[in-house]
Amino acid sequence: MSDTPMNQAHSAQAAAHALDVAPQHAHGTPNGKADGNASMGDILRRTKGLSAEQVNQALEYQNSKGVRFGEAVVALGLAQPEDVLWALAQQFHYPYNPQAEQRLNEELVVANDPFSPQVEAFRDLRTQLIPLMVGEAQQRHAVAVLSAEVGDGKTFVAANLAAAFSQLPGRTLIVDADLRTPRLHEVFGVEPGSGLSGILAGRSEPNVIKPVEHLPNLYMLPAGVVPPNPAELLQRASFSLLMKELLEKFDYVLVDTPAASHGSDARVIASHCGACMVVGRKNKSRTPAVQGLVKQLTKSTVKISGFLMNEH
Repeated sequence: MSDTPMNQAHSAQAAAHALDVAPQHAHGTPNGKADGNASMGDILRRTKGLSAEQVNQALEYQNSKGVRFGEAVVALGLAQPEDVLWALAQQFHYPYNPQAEQRLNEELVVANDPFSPQVEAFRDLRTQLIPLMVGEAQQRHAVAVLSAEVGDGKTFVAANLAAAFSQLPGRTLIVDADLRTPRLHEVFGVEPGSGLSGILAGRSEPNVIKPVEHLPNLYMLPAGVVPPNPAELLQRASFSLLMKELLEKFDYVLVDTPAASHGSDARVIASHCGACMVVGRKNKSRTPAVQGLVKQLTKSTVKISGFLMNEH
C-alpha cells in the first residue's frame, strides 16, 4: 500500500487515538500504598511479621553497637539481608523485584538486582543520555538503541536502560520498533497482540501502551503483529507524529530497533527519534559492520550519543 495523503491522515489519527494508556497496577507494598513516610521497622513489622518487641530489640542493638537498623535486624537473625533491601526500596520508592519473589525475566538485571555493582554501568549510561531526553520540547529526543548485527545484545541493553530510567521520577516508555523479530514483549511479559505495526497501518487500537508489571513508572508499546512491509510502515510520516506525541506524554522514551543487518529500518527509526546509541558485543561484533553503521548515521541529522560495548 502506498503512503498516500489519505493513508497518512488515517495513520495519524490512529497514532493519536492509540496513546490512551492502559491503567497502571498497584505496586510496592501489599496494600498498593507507598512507604516513603514509614520507618524500616514499620515496614518489616507489616510485611515480614516482626513484633513490636523485636523492633525494640533491634533498636537497642542499633544504639548500643552504633550500626544501622537494617544491620541490627540481620545481626539478631530477625530478618534476611534481602528483606532489608526490599524495605529500603519501599522507603525510597525504588522499584525492586526481590530474588525470592522473582517474576521478571532474568535479563532484567537492573530490576532483579538493582544494588549490584554491575548495574552501575546502566545508571552511568542513563546519566549520559538524560541531556538528550529532557529540556525544551524542540530539543527533547527519544533515543533509539541500534546494533549492526543480530545477537549484539541490543534488546538486553534497551530493556535494562528502560528499567533504569523507570527508577527516576516521571514516566518512562520503551517502544519495540523491531517489526521483524520483536522480543521486548517476552522480556517484559507484555501481551504482544496489538502495537506499533497496527498504529502505523492506520488501525485505531486503544490502550495499546501497557504498564509493565512490578516496575512502577514503566510502560511499553509492543511491536504488535509482524507486518509484511516493515520498512514501508516505518517510513510513514505518522511515525514522526507518533514519536512527537509520545515525547509529550512521557518523560523518557527509548526505542528498540531491528539489527542494521536487516536493512534500513534501524536508521529510519533513529531519524524519527532524533537521537541514538550504538551497541556492540565483546568478542562478537565485527568492526567493519559497526563502522559501516556509524558512518551511515553520521550522514544524517541523528545525534549519536555514543557506542556501548556489551559484555552480556
